[in-house]
Amino acid sequence: MKCPVCTQVDLMMTDRQGVEIDYCPQCRGIWLDRGELDKIIERTAAPASHPPQAAPQHQGGYDQHGHGYHKKQKHKSLLGELFDF
Repeated sequence: MKCPVCTQVDLMMTDRQGVEIDYCPQCRGIWLDRGELDKIIERTAAPASHPPQAAPQHQGGYDQHGHGYHKKQKHKSLLGELFDF
């Protein structure tokens, strides 16, 4: 199937956690088949099955003026994992 936006580029398909996702490698548009959005919504609404983890230790340092700072760490969500191409 061709990308609806780019019109000349074939969509790529990937399976992420049991959800088939069609995406365009050029414009990075994402298309879902019937029922796939429902699967994603159900999984994001479901409580996490993992036990809570300890907060990650922040790594720090000093900026150019000698002031201390902490680097923020990104937390991956289910949506972030699904759509990380």
